[in-house]
Amino acid sequence: MSYGAETWTLTVDLIHKFKVAQRAMERAMFGVSLRDRIRNDEIRRRTKVTDIAQRISKLKWQWAGHVCLRTDGRLGRRVLEWRPRIDIFDASNALTRRCSSRGVDRSLKGLTSYTPERRLSFT
Repeated sequence: MSYGAETWTLTVDLIHKFKVAQRAMERAMFGVSLRDRIRNDEIRRRTKVTDIAQRISKLKWQWAGHVCLRTDGRLGRRVLEWRPRIDIFDASNALTRRCSSRGVDRSLKGLTSYTPERRLSFT
């Protein structure tokens, strides 16, 4: 259900739709209908499934950290570090370095490369 979620642009409406779909799937897993009037919290406790909104958020942060650690000059990193032309945009309002504006650089401070050992800390 969350395949490719790293690159999705999420809206409140889309997150709500995912949550509704997840709850419907959990009810189907247990064979419970809405008429049985079993609370969603109880079904979630029984299934031990992670909330889809939390899962997508975690995947997006993992992907942002992965892209910020790249050193091979691929397009993803260049887009994150894009600096707008000053003559077109007001410099005070320009968003530069999305990595640092989202807090990724602060949380990954001191890392210079992406290594398999380091990957374990992102999960």
